[in-house]
Amino acid sequence: MDVEKAEQTLVLIKPDALKNSLTGYVLSQLSEFHAGVRFAGAKIVYVSRMLAEEHYAEHRGKAFYPALLDYIRGLVHYPDAPQKRRVIALVYHGENAIQKIRNIAGPTNPHVARDTKPGCIRALGTVVPIVDDTGKIIAERMDNLIHASSNPTDAEREIKLWFRPTDIPPLMRIYPTGVCQDHFYYKEGKIYQEREEGCTSLLAPGDIAWASDMEVLRCVLKGATPPYPVNAVAAKYMINEAPEPDEQ
Repeated sequence: MDVEKAEQTLVLIKPDALKNSLTGYVLSQLSEFHAGVRFAGAKIVYVSRMLAEEHYAEHRGKAFYPALLDYIRGLVHYPDAPQKRRVIALVYHGENAIQKIRNIAGPTNPHVARDTKPGCIRALGTVVPIVDDTGKIIAERMDNLIHASSNPTDAEREIKLWFRPTDIPPLMRIYPTGVCQDHFYYKEGKIYQEREEGCTSLLAPGDIAWASDMEVLRCVLKGATPPYPVNAVAAKYMINEAPEPDEQ
């Protein structure tokens, strides 16, 4: 395939699909035979609060935002089994990959999906009302089994949030990368170049990283405004490192 025509999209198989043993069904629907696109990356992810917040950053402040975080982190479907809380993150690669995957996924709202596109993946999902302390319905949560990127801009942001370049085969990387020349450490939302107590190493000299991630880190160190939040960089490099303190 012409690399210039290649497009990538992020798919997340969410906790409700995992709990209901729908993983095989979802993967079969998204197979190369049905979708005409190929796997470029795959991983099983424990979703930290930081990762969830960055993934759903556009919904901050909305009534359903806290419930959305609990849902993608697995707290809703595995309240008493933190060891089962995870999602399967996938990158699909091919011409027109975003729209092909969204066509198979179906409408975001499962009720709409059943009415307008029966047989699509999300038609098997459900809509859950969200209530306040008085029992009044204030919003809805879409338990719709999978996430699929909406457009090229979202796809790039989401893939870079969930995947390092080295999670994807070299000839399937469509976003610019570079070789890191410096040490970058992270602690409580701040970036350091010298290791301090409690820091996490994000990048070291010789590491391959997204070019935009390195730009973010350099901007933060200079006190300049980065193109996107530093937590959107740190979240991916800290995937599966440790559970939240209250889950240990």
